[in-house]
Amino acid sequence: MLWRLAPMIYGPTVLFALGEGAVIPLLPVFAARLGADLPTAALVASALVVGQLCGNIPAGAVVARIGERLTMAAGGVLALGGVAGVLVAPSLPALAGGVFLIGFCAATFGLARHSFMTTRVPLAFRARSLSLLGGTFRLGMFLGPFTAALLLAIFHDEHVTLWFFGTCLVATVFLVVVGPDPEVIAASSAETSRDADAADTGEPVTGPVPVGRRAGVFRTMWQHRGVLSRLGLAAASLSAVRSARQVVLPLWGLSIGLDAQTVALVVGVSGAIDFALFYASGQVMDRFGRLWAALPAMLLMGSGFLALAFTHDVTRSALWFALFAAVLGVGNGLSSGILLTLGADAAPQSDPAPFLGSWRTLTDAGGAAAPLAVSGLAAAFSLSIAAAAMGAIGLIGALAFLRWVPRYVPRER
Repeated sequence: MLWRLAPMIYGPTVLFALGEGAVIPLLPVFAARLGADLPTAALVASALVVGQLCGNIPAGAVVARIGERLTMAAGGVLALGGVAGVLVAPSLPALAGGVFLIGFCAATFGLARHSFMTTRVPLAFRARSLSLLGGTFRLGMFLGPFTAALLLAIFHDEHVTLWFFGTCLVATVFLVVVGPDPEVIAASSAETSRDADAADTGEPVTGPVPVGRRAGVFRTMWQHRGVLSRLGLAAASLSAVRSARQVVLPLWGLSIGLDAQTVALVVGVSGAIDFALFYASGQVMDRFGRLWAALPAMLLMGSGFLALAFTHDVTRSALWFALFAAVLGVGNGLSSGILLTLGADAAPQSDPAPFLGSWRTLTDAGGAAAPLAVSGLAAAFSLSIAAAAMGAIGLIGALAFLRWVPRYVPRER
């Protein structure tokens, strides 16, 4: 079933992430071309995250009303408008508006994929399918900057990355519109499962389910406030630690006196370890349970940050930096797909989109808050204190997962 969904789900994910990854590093450059100073350029770039935060809850309502396929197509078309806005923006507010729209559409597109896989993919390999989804996104974001560098070397114009993103979006919408209908695939898979009674393993196959009156986004948030305020906050802590890793490691390397090339190499190796483990995470979750991936990931990242905090001024600090960067890469790799899988597990299976909008808002908020916290703590105290704080959040999050995953995500459902 996963191979049959590849043209509809995984292919568009790679294309969207590839184009977005090519443009993101150049957003401050576009802002500087319009006269922005460094703080203002950073503010314009942050409009992407703000758009993602603002897009999740409306996207949940849209998916519940018109379905996943139409929402993905609409998100891709609107994202083209955002790319065009960035391309021709005459002022900084217009540029920020285009970046915001891209982030909003990225949230819409991502939630539609998440909702579809929540209700259509059999529980027996849900974690693997969602880990693969996370892996394809990481692949696109990993290759995007290298693609941008290649395009800049050939054309010597930053705007070529926007044209490239637009091309990726056109291909994305094309795959979503003309690709195999996921509803037909899901119905076919469910029918096959029902016919194969002799080989039935007892695992539920969640195909299209007729539902009555939908609860709506805010009513869904209220009905599921328990899981959102407990397991959802644990997931937000994981998102925060992940995001902090991307900020702390480059800053740490520079603060201990390493040159930019060495810092990039260490961070790149950590990212390669992270990417190499994405499917292993899904295998662990499907075979042994969600906690067996979530808990080790949080313990590794939490303890890695805490240990790193004590190595800034020691001898061979560069060696310790490389070691703990690898540890953080392993932890992050083991967490691949966890947020998607736990959200799918906790969501109401008949109408998951409104719940997932709230879930993804929480996790995105955790990821957005972490860099601000690192910046504030580093400015007020030191980078070591900031790293230690992120480590503490990781260990507290591990305890939260240990407490709430067995309650809200039982091994057998």
